[in-house]
Amino acid sequence: MNHVTTGSDIVANNAVALEYFRRLDLQDPSVLDLFTEDFTFYFPKYGLGRGREQFVEVMTGLGSLVASTRHDPSDYRFLPSGDHLVVEGTTSGAIVSGATWEAGKTPAGRFCNVFQFRDGRISRLAVYLDPDYGSLDEDRFLWGREGRTW
Repeated sequence: MNHVTTGSDIVANNAVALEYFRRLDLQDPSVLDLFTEDFTFYFPKYGLGRGREQFVEVMTGLGSLVASTRHDPSDYRFLPSGDHLVVEGTTSGAIVSGATWEAGKTPAGRFCNVFQFRDGRISRLAVYLDPDYGSLDEDRFLWGREGRTW
């Protein structure tokens, strides 16, 4: 039997997504409580992953590069569709070298996440962003960096 998504489901899914971003910014390990036991995910430069162990592997890898991050929900776009939720938004933060990024001011900081929910928890997450937080990949700025609106 298929579950029909209601307005209250949409509100609940939005709340879970916001809580996910909040816990990520706090580097709170309880972020894993927001996921089903069998969840799958995608993260750029990592690929497809499954479950807590692989998600922790991604977070640990990011922690070796990213010192802090701040998601700014004031500019988020929430696009619900059934048991899916697409969230487009921005971040700012610092990498361990001390370099910073901020959407709108630097090339990094814009993202789009696709969530899928089951029983009020995240069962699938696809993260789309450029993980070059420090804008160090100069060779791939094909049109240069100066004069661009980020």
